[in-house]
Amino acid sequence: MRELKNGTKIIGVDHGYGNIKTANTIMPTGITAYPTKPTFDGNILQYDSMYYRIGEGHKAFIADKSMDEDFYLLTLVAIAQELKCTYCTEADVHIAAGLPLTWVKTQREDFRRYITKNKNVKFTFNDVAYKLHIVGCSIYPQGYPAVIDRLTQLTGVNMLADIGNGTMNIMFINNKRPIESKCYTEKLGVNQCVISAKNAVMDKFCTKIDESIIEQVIRTGKADISEKYLNCITDTIKSYCTDLLQTLAKYEYDPELMRLYVAGGGGCIVKNFGEFDASRVTIIDDICAAAKGYETIAFQQLKEG
Repeated sequence: MRELKNGTKIIGVDHGYGNIKTANTIMPTGITAYPTKPTFDGNILQYDSMYYRIGEGHKAFIADKSMDEDFYLLTLVAIAQELKCTYCTEADVHIAAGLPLTWVKTQREDFRRYITKNKNVKFTFNDVAYKLHIVGCSIYPQGYPAVIDRLTQLTGVNMLADIGNGTMNIMFINNKRPIESKCYTEKLGVNQCVISAKNAVMDKFCTKIDESIIEQVIRTGKADISEKYLNCITDTIKSYCTDLLQTLAKYEYDPELMRLYVAGGGGCIVKNFGEFDASRVTIIDDICAAAKGYETIAFQQLKEG
């Protein structure tokens, strides 16, 4: 979170399909509505006479994030989570967020209106009441903000692959400058890998496996399961990683001619299962890097404005 001299708090929100992130917090994007307060406590949003449990499961992929109310409600939760870090419950807020590289031009204004449709918002999250005045919203292309803090390193030709749960955004950054004509979005996110692994286990063993097990293997390379299941999942993840690197090659990635930077939750797949030259590939482990980058860019723009 950044703060302007007038007290406005700039809060970066990374609206992933798997997790919604701020500079200091992360939460799965699952959301379930209830007409009355749920029996069990924990991550409960109360808004507009409805209750929502946040964080169980993930948000299904949709090409337009403003198609339903889910990402709006998740934005409120993300802001509350970030404000909680400074024991704040009432604030003027400027939201800094992003959209996939090739969608941002056509969807930016609609998404901005969607995020800011209520200037004054009251809600309760985890039994704490919040009161927000939304004073503005900046929308940036995904990917680039995740490397804004290391831009001075990006001399020569560089490819950035931002691998989220739903999409992979690819961008060339040459001599510290993003190349707008060489930005691409592929529906090749981590969720596609999880689905493939689930199907592989079902096809081979006629067994349904919980996604959390596959996600643990992706993150750590291991899980508390028998070797035959672990090998099946691992083989599938390796195959996905090969497809991912082949997709980068389709967009002219050449490890001998350029450096590769991998951001987003999918970076752990490349790190744990990929074959690459570690001296020429940088894995950005900070899953909140994009949210921090959105804040940095918005702060500079608003401070100068």
